[in-house]
Amino acid sequence: MTATGFVKSLVFCAASLGAIGNAPALFAADDDPQARDIVERTDRIRFPRDGFQVDVTVTNSEADGHSDIHKYRILSKGTENTIVMTTEPPSERGRIMLVKGRDLWAFMPDVSQPIRLPLAQRLTGQVANGDLARANFAGDYHPKILRKDNIDGTWYWVLELKAVDRGVTYDRVLYWVNQSDNRPYKAEFYTRSDRLMKTCFYQNFTTMQGEQRPLRLVMIDNLNAGNKSTLDYSDMLLKDLPDKVFTKDYLKKLQ
Repeated sequence: MTATGFVKSLVFCAASLGAIGNAPALFAADDDPQARDIVERTDRIRFPRDGFQVDVTVTNSEADGHSDIHKYRILSKGTENTIVMTTEPPSERGRIMLVKGRDLWAFMPDVSQPIRLPLAQRLTGQVANGDLARANFAGDYHPKILRKDNIDGTWYWVLELKAVDRGVTYDRVLYWVNQSDNRPYKAEFYTRSDRLMKTCFYQNFTTMQGEQRPLRLVMIDNLNAGNKSTLDYSDMLLKDLPDKVFTKDYLKKLQ
């Protein structure tokens, strides 16, 4: 796809989803304090709250045997500031996403102005923009405990996460969390019509920057059998990232 075609596609998707992103909050339920504590703990396991850098390789596989690989470098600070830089394939190198809170802008090397995009828009394969750019379940959802499940002898909390407004990545999430150590096990992501869209499994827990973190996420497409995306995280570094890094002006230095 040419750069012009890519931009037109982004603008079309942003326009079609923009009305959703600007809609009033859908849920106003009070949080379950125990559920919120569980989700906050799992968020801290998945990613540090201090500034960090991590590389992500996304391998997309389709039922017909086609596959492709995309690579990204993520810079993040706290729960509200993230930069996602595309490093491969070469044809997409230099594309950058900036997220501040739940606002996301895309920058292309040959386009002068940033483009506003929704978190829910697909980035590649089964991966939405928000899957890489904003991993803040505690900030984006109202959680409550539905039940406990025993899977292969291990007990898990099963939580329901409902979106705080329509600007977040998913409308509803079912989330399985290990009761003994708060590690995430599985998440099911649902559409606004309550149809199961995809399932994510958290795997390969390895010590990285002082915490046992899932270094592999497998996202299975529940709408198209046989399609999946595998996200492999590597080379996580804690970094002192000043606030100025997460500004539109600073991104020009990163391209």
